[in-house]
Amino acid sequence: MLSPNVDSTRGYQARPGSRFPLGASVVPDGVNFCVFCRHATHLELLLYASTDSIEPFQIIGLTSERNRTFYFWHVLIEALPVPCCYTWRAYGHHGVPQLDDEVSSRHELLDPAARAVSDRRWHRESAAGGHEPGHAFFRAIVTEPLDVRKDVAVRTLDDAIIYEMHVGGFTRDPSSGVRHPGTFAGHAPGTPMLHVVLNMNADARDAELPALDDANWRRMVDTAAEAPADIVSAVETARVERGACRVEARSVVVLESRRRSTIGLDGAR
Repeated sequence: MLSPNVDSTRGYQARPGSRFPLGASVVPDGVNFCVFCRHATHLELLLYASTDSIEPFQIIGLTSERNRTFYFWHVLIEALPVPCCYTWRAYGHHGVPQLDDEVSSRHELLDPAARAVSDRRWHRESAAGGHEPGHAFFRAIVTEPLDVRKDVAVRTLDDAIIYEMHVGGFTRDPSSGVRHPGTFAGHAPGTPMLHVVLNMNADARDAELPALDDANWRRMVDTAAEAPADIVSAVETARVERGACRVEARSVVVLESRRRSTIGLDGAR
């Protein structure tokens, strides 16, 4: 696969980019790359014109001062055509028993958030080699953007102010006027609660749900469901769960409490 639009003789300009979302995302100005890497001291993004390219046509260095937000490394490559391929190289302490950190840093890493992957140039013995692995690794492919729902606005935390509150301590004083002061149930009446169920077993399980006085649990996220049914927005009708909820094998379910008076007759039945 060769991208006819990639000019492998030019150097594409790089900007710091955004930490959201993970993976390679086509944006109006180019392609934004983001990867989670906790212990790296600096990263390199290797760009390939095609799955058959022997060498990357450009290597972009990322520094913690310019391209890191928390543990997320990001860079935006201006006017980069698609499709093209890329890998990452991470420098720092890897903790690989068989290889020292210098040798480990020569290995190219596959983006866990890649939407498409090529094994055209992958060679097991070369990739596992210690000193001169070359470029015989899996490569991620930058793809065209997926269809985006126009009624959903993507929000980031760039301008957010986050307050952390311990519900028990916040309601311990009688002046809070809540029904269950000093407990996790002592939140303001009607405030939605989240309940997360993780099933790491190989088969489906039923998870018991905490009892609610005047609300129902609504299934908002189910990683076992097919898109777009895996995520339900606040304005859509979510499935009501009573007593227990079914969680499929190796999946996560997120439930939100909603007062019966705000979810309609279907939730009150």
